[in-house]
Amino acid sequence: MLVACTCLPGLPGLISQNNEHEYVALKILRLEVSNTELIKKLAGAWKELPASQKQVYEEARKTDWIRYGEQLAAYKAQLTPAQAAALKEERRKQMARRRSIRAKRELTLLGKPKRARSGFNIFLSENFQQTEGNSPVAKLKKLFDTWQKMSASQKQPYLQLAQDDKVRYENEIKSWEAKMIELGREDLVRSRRQRLKKKPAETAKQTATAKASSSGKKAKLKKSEE
Repeated sequence: MLVACTCLPGLPGLISQNNEHEYVALKILRLEVSNTELIKKLAGAWKELPASQKQVYEEARKTDWIRYGEQLAAYKAQLTPAQAAALKEERRKQMARRRSIRAKRELTLLGKPKRARSGFNIFLSENFQQTEGNSPVAKLKKLFDTWQKMSASQKQPYLQLAQDDKVRYENEIKSWEAKMIELGREDLVRSRRQRLKKKPAETAKQTATAKASSSGKKAKLKKSEE
């Protein structure tokens, strides 16, 4: 994995001279103060600074960005084409992961219902804690083997719970999607997302069909000329 030798510049004034001692004190009390609370407190201290004091840190931020740009350009210049391609691909994957995380966070904030669980997932959640194993993976493997060996009658209670959960999910997701439509978020509705996913595939299929038809006509025309 390629690692760039440059560091992104930080936000201006997050740790200013006026509150760096308070920052150290809060770091010592890490067991009592979470990272989120720490950042909120520092952000509040930054907001209270007058514009004249903030200007110093704004200028430092601009200088950092210039330095970062120069270092990044120098780093990319030394890469081989293969390394540059690998770095670009790694960056693409990172951005895709970030988009996925942001999308999931947004759905959580919008109250999207949790998906229905399978019979095995219900069995797993009920028995995971008391199952013996050196690691979570070992426990999971043991429970999976147990599930595979269970008879249909032994699985039935879990499968029935899964069916009930499926009904719960379908009812909740319909209400949620209706609410999303009211809010103008049709892009989050399942039927619309499925159409958007199918559209590129259908377009490609239509293009392939058109090409095949065109090739067939040309072949017939050439044969008639002969």
